[in-house]
Amino acid sequence: MECMKGILLDKFESKSAVIGIFGLGYVGLPLAIRFVEAGFRVIGFDIDEEKIINIESGKSYFKHIDDSKIVSAISSGLSSTTDFSQLSQADALIICVPTPLNKSREPDLSFVTSTMDLMLPYVRAGQIVSLESTTYPGTTEEELLPRIESTGLVVGKDIFLVYSPEREDPGNQKFETKTIPKICGGHTENCKDLGQALYSGAIDRVVVVSSTKVAELTKLLENIHRAVNIGLVNEMKIVADKMGIDIHEVIDAAATKPFGFTAYYPGPGLGGHCIPIDPFYLTWKAREYGLNTRFIELAGEVNTAMPEWVISKLSDALNERSLPVKGSRILVLGIAYKKNIDDMRESPSVELMQLLANKGAIVDYSDPFVPVFPRMRKYQFDLQSVELSETVVQSYDCIVLATNHDSFDYSMIRENAALIVDTRGYYKQADNVVKA
Repeated sequence: MECMKGILLDKFESKSAVIGIFGLGYVGLPLAIRFVEAGFRVIGFDIDEEKIINIESGKSYFKHIDDSKIVSAISSGLSSTTDFSQLSQADALIICVPTPLNKSREPDLSFVTSTMDLMLPYVRAGQIVSLESTTYPGTTEEELLPRIESTGLVVGKDIFLVYSPEREDPGNQKFETKTIPKICGGHTENCKDLGQALYSGAIDRVVVVSSTKVAELTKLLENIHRAVNIGLVNEMKIVADKMGIDIHEVIDAAATKPFGFTAYYPGPGLGGHCIPIDPFYLTWKAREYGLNTRFIELAGEVNTAMPEWVISKLSDALNERSLPVKGSRILVLGIAYKKNIDDMRESPSVELMQLLANKGAIVDYSDPFVPVFPRMRKYQFDLQSVELSETVVQSYDCIVLATNHDSFDYSMIRENAALIVDTRGYYKQADNVVKA
């Protein structure tokens, strides 16, 4: 037991270990680059051949990752492939694949389990498997452990298993993969020790917890904390609106208190892969224990209802101008889920577009980070980003500020728009601005 562990520890310490990363998306690609920067050889795996072609050509498919980083990583030891048989070369196998919800808003672990099943014929003794995908407590032990041990390998002796949740925040200028502390929990003590050794070679600080379940619940708590507080402030927004009060002015005033208050800001709904989805992972698992997580579910209901509330504000504003939603020309500003990135996952802006289209509006969008509307499972729009100018802004009945990218010319938009529905609190009160 100690022999296999010792060999792997030596490899991580000497940086002779080969790191295999499965899923080269918003989590996997930055992680692969970071391990290469730290001195490891990395093999990136993905079933999407287009991603592999881009990487091998030195091209990034994310706005916040420069091509130069890909080129540098390739010259320093990054390769990528769709051939899973190469994973036998890797000493660490890190899984970074999506964990969405199905149509019933229940956890969909198919990406995780199918990836593990594709890996099984090639796993060997002397490897460590790490799951980074956000999921409910128990997933690592219930889904990965039996699959790995079905090969005859004993976890904790022949092969090692950890859970280390991703904490990526695309576009965040203050933190990057290297500087974001890494949570890591192992199935056994040996697993835990090796997980710490693996990530310590590339991440500044590794926070070791007692089990994979603790690590899994830690990630959910982080995102549920945000979801609940955003739900609270979204509800406060509706109350403030009814009272004729600007909720953003209230939040900014409250934020001057130097203790006991953290500012969260309302918006048109929740976006990103984590915050709109993760709470439902816990509520689903809690039912197995006979528990109803009412507080979390209520926050989810409030946040999910936000796009409909924005549309009602927009409808009222058009009605006051003797315009129906049907047939009105409406331009949505920003369709990424947050500003200054191109990440479209669970973007409430796109839900706004769909709701408007369902009501018969003529919908366009402008987003410098998303020049062409991408293929999405839930939404289909055959659109390209509209380039803004005074004449273009004047041609729309309503401009919806959905994602507040820094690159928009907000003064020009305000001066030329007939009506602005502001879901981000950017504009001060004006005759042509409606806060939503």
